[in-house]
Amino acid sequence: MRRRVVITGMGTVNPLGNDVETTWKNAKEGKNGIEKIQRIDTAEIDVHIAGEVKGIDFSEYLGRKRFRRLDRFTHLALKATDEAVADANLAESGIDEERVGVYYTSGIGGLETIADEEDKARKKGFNRLSPFFIPMTIINLAAGNIAIQHGFKGMATASVTACASATNTIGDAFRAIRDGYLDAAVAGGSEASITPLGLSGFRVMQALSKSDDPDKASRPFDRDRDGFVMGEGAGTLFLEELSSARKRGAKIHGEIVGYGSTCDAHHITSPDKTGEGAYNCMRLALEDARTPLGQVGHINAHGTSTPLNDRIETLAIKRLFGERAYDIAVHSTKSMIGHLLGASGAVESIFTILAVRDSYAPPTINTVNPDEGCDLDYTLNNGRERDIDIALCNSFGFGGHNATLVFKKWEE
Repeated sequence: MRRRVVITGMGTVNPLGNDVETTWKNAKEGKNGIEKIQRIDTAEIDVHIAGEVKGIDFSEYLGRKRFRRLDRFTHLALKATDEAVADANLAESGIDEERVGVYYTSGIGGLETIADEEDKARKKGFNRLSPFFIPMTIINLAAGNIAIQHGFKGMATASVTACASATNTIGDAFRAIRDGYLDAAVAGGSEASITPLGLSGFRVMQALSKSDDPDKASRPFDRDRDGFVMGEGAGTLFLEELSSARKRGAKIHGEIVGYGSTCDAHHITSPDKTGEGAYNCMRLALEDARTPLGQVGHINAHGTSTPLNDRIETLAIKRLFGERAYDIAVHSTKSMIGHLLGASGAVESIFTILAVRDSYAPPTINTVNPDEGCDLDYTLNNGRERDIDIALCNSFGFGGHNATLVFKKWEE
């Protein structure tokens, strides 16, 4: 018997806001979280805009000692998870900590620490590396630190699939709860790769937009799009088996009902031009959800603002849904916050859950002239109220990794 899995907690820190409420308010208003880069000096690199997290002093939030012993991607993960756990109201719930897992990931991990420690070692000697260097940088330590902070003793793991990482990780947590291995799980992802090394790496492979105008750089589905904009942040869901949530009297934001994952098996960075992998991923997710195509009202697209992705994702959506694809609201969160790489699926899942919960399709901003091959309803520049019972959240990553989650409006 498949158990129902609901979302009882959410938390985020991202370029639009440092909590869920602020983020959703700014998204509905069509605000742009992409700005000139402030945290690092960009004089010697050819990238000057990004979606940065703003307005948090993590040394104060975590304490100076702990702050110095954790990379920024873990700072972000802990902040988002603290909000999600508080939202789930676990404090006096009596939930069994042995039955709560932590499924948390990153696409790249502690890149800032890697670069800083390499520089220090070459100047002062490799024996001067921080003893915390390895635990600061390895990707699984976001999950490990979350488990330590909150005392969750179920399985703790991190699925790394580039820009599909968080979506795969949430899907894996969903299945573990649905199939009875856990009763609840923290699930999500974090990324903090706005560094000279990270930005330049994506720039030299021609993946980033060449624009320095925040309002003209991340423009998904636009005929003049020329690449994505880097973002940073974290998103956390608290997933819970339905009877556990009911027993605690928890509020329920929505239900997760399906998960699909495929691989293009095509190229290390470019998607299959036929859209076969993306098509099959969405199809499998809906089959897993036992949901007819006609019930889908909203898709949070991967929508990177790259020439290939947007056209191929649109092609896959049209292949799956046929003429009905034109009746579905398709949204790109990346138009507002940039591409959070391995964390993108976590933050975008929150957007998707809120769209379903509040019956509101948020806008895709910055797109002025839709590409000829991108002809769906992308809710351009203005969001709108609409009935949404079922929504998909898509993520596609380098290596041909594809992942789709299916969210449903909460009903008893």
